[in-house]
Amino acid sequence: MVTLPRRNRGLFSAGGAARRRPLANVDWFLWGIPLAMVLVAGVLIASTQRQANYADWYQHWITGAVGMVVALLLARLPLERLLPWKWPVFAVMVASLIAVRVVGVSALGAQSWINIGGFYVQPSEFAKLGAILLLADVLARHPVERPVDLIRPVAVIGLPWLLVFIQPDLGSSLVFGAVLLVMLFWAGMPAAWVVLLLSPLVSAIASGTVPWLLIGWIPLMGWLAWTSLPWKRVMLAVAVGVQALFAVLTPWLWEHGLRPHQRDRLTLFLDPGQDPLGGGYHLLQSTVGIGSGQLWGTGLMQGSLTKLRFIPEQHTDFIFSALGEETGFIGSALVVAGFVLLMWRLLQIAGKARTDYESLVVVGIGAMLMFQVVVNINMTIGLGPITGIPLPFLSYGRSAMLMNFMALGLCASVARRGRASPNRW
Repeated sequence: MVTLPRRNRGLFSAGGAARRRPLANVDWFLWGIPLAMVLVAGVLIASTQRQANYADWYQHWITGAVGMVVALLLARLPLERLLPWKWPVFAVMVASLIAVRVVGVSALGAQSWINIGGFYVQPSEFAKLGAILLLADVLARHPVERPVDLIRPVAVIGLPWLLVFIQPDLGSSLVFGAVLLVMLFWAGMPAAWVVLLLSPLVSAIASGTVPWLLIGWIPLMGWLAWTSLPWKRVMLAVAVGVQALFAVLTPWLWEHGLRPHQRDRLTLFLDPGQDPLGGGYHLLQSTVGIGSGQLWGTGLMQGSLTKLRFIPEQHTDFIFSALGEETGFIGSALVVAGFVLLMWRLLQIAGKARTDYESLVVVGIGAMLMFQVVVNINMTIGLGPITGIPLPFLSYGRSAMLMNFMALGLCASVARRGRASPNRW
């Protein structure tokens, strides 16, 4: 009889224990939190359509189930096998975004969908994931050590960002920028450079709100460029010039580059009462609905504002208002805590990834999800502008749901093969 070495006996006994306890290695944070949100969201969507028939609530569960199957399949696929496909995937992504401009379907002021066999697909959702996969490879092979190294990652994100922005889909275009900044920082780019990349946005906002702030802001960015960048005199001039350019051009772009409804979305959150029956209506009704839930909520399927359809698009962008009304502060806090735990788990996976590429993919996915969470929740409670960004796993939308589960499948693949990993699902 052959005696197995001690190490191999341990492996065999661990496999036997795993077979006796098939759920022992399930990653409950990675899978349990999103699935719980999908289940709750189905009930909330059913509540929002009690007096209408614009969304079949059970389709949210069906899409979640299909997404879960796809995610489990991707979890068994090493990410390295995706690398040869990065450029074909990027090409298809760009082609689909161009196709939206040619044969796309318009809704809610944006031409963002393509009708494929009766199913409306939103290419911008899948473009987020495709851009993350390519950007992770670029940053893993070409770290940003000099300002000129920013050309590659900015070009990777810049093309899909532009194609999404001109749809026009302002919300999704913001996601690309957030993903780029977080992945650059994770890849080792100095924090001062991240601030400099964000600084033109601050200058643009200040030019239209508090122009006197530019008196201190522009010199501060010049000093930051002088102390953190090479070619000090050149970079100082570039930093100051860019700030001044954005400060001058923003008022013109505000008037001629954005449509009236887009301008309203960006400003009315400051005082929705200025247009209570127009652009501010969403925000006013959303905050009233969330506040009416108080501590414990009115109960699922019992929300008065939800039932009477006081809040437009509640099954999609404003699903958090239905959650607040029907589950109250407790239910809303649990959902927020769930997202925090999910992000914590993704950071764990990224920290234990075997390669820089895998780590960057997970961080990019985490940035994509959490940026959408923060913007959507702030939007529904009146702390941010209406940008049309859905709440992951809760808002109704087939493309977004499938893309989110595909992203989780890739994260699970990294977790299964990470350092000190117990081969968890």
